[in-house]
Amino acid sequence: MEYDFMVSQIRRKTSLTLDAEALDCAKELGVNVSAVAEAALVKAVAAARREKWLAENADAFAAQSDWHARNGHPLADIIAAPGGASWKS
Repeated sequence: MEYDFMVSQIRRKTSLTLDAEALDCAKELGVNVSAVAEAALVKAVAAARREKWLAENADAFAAQSDWHARNGHPLADIIAAPGGASWKS
């Protein structure tokens, strides 16, 4: 399921069980618990997507790393970043 957090305006009611003291403090301080929960959820989903993508592509990353280890980087002669020389065979 794909979700674009930047364009969705649809809201759905849900029920959360939260620490009572934290909730009381948030209310006292005027913290918008829904906005905080939504921001945390967006961040958690992005992190989970990243981890899933990295896991799904781990074999490709390993194959690329192995190829570079055997052959060097095809652009090693023009890489100016620190460690550029390490790409050369």
